[in-house]
Amino acid sequence: MSLISPALDFGSMTEVFHFLMEIDKLKTVERRTKVLGTTRQENSAEHSWHFAVAAMSLAPYAGEAIDLPKVIQMALLHDIVEIDAGDVLVYDLAGRAAVQEKEQAAAVRLFGLLPEPQGSHFLSLWHEYEQGETPEARFALLIDRVLPVIMNLNNRGQSWVENGVRLEQVLSRNAFIGEVHPELWRYLETHLHAAHQQGWLK
Repeated sequence: MSLISPALDFGSMTEVFHFLMEIDKLKTVERRTKVLGTTRQENSAEHSWHFAVAAMSLAPYAGEAIDLPKVIQMALLHDIVEIDAGDVLVYDLAGRAAVQEKEQAAAVRLFGLLPEPQGSHFLSLWHEYEQGETPEARFALLIDRVLPVIMNLNNRGQSWVENGVRLEQVLSRNAFIGEVHPELWRYLETHLHAAHQQGWLK
């Protein structure tokens, strides 16, 4: 017997509420990073909230003009595809490549639950984020990469240690941060080398 109730009738808003109930599943997708000071895995919905607040907080340091509301929208939408595709460690390059088609299909399915033109707008924002070419997408991608690094630096390298991540992997996978924000990258590099010396990175 299904625990999910049938969609309730809300007239022209019915599809929107169906979408909102479907994306509630993002709260069940566990990430590798643990909530600071706990033994509990962070979930992707929590990460998306953290990402959105980080975008608001770091906007004065963006380095170029950005449309902040668009960045916040990208933050809140970017990982919804993990409802179908799951979370794949950013340093697992083979896994990341293998899941791309599944993520594309998930984006079409999930945003397709919404009425038009809203569904196409959300899908377009997701694609813009994934392509990483606009100022907003670059800033969003930077934050999405920085947050887990900062979490690990404040959590004794928890997910790095548990997944055997090497310093070279973190430097290589996040090197684009130096192109988008050289000052931030200088600080990060210093902290990453210190993490390596402390044994948090191989």
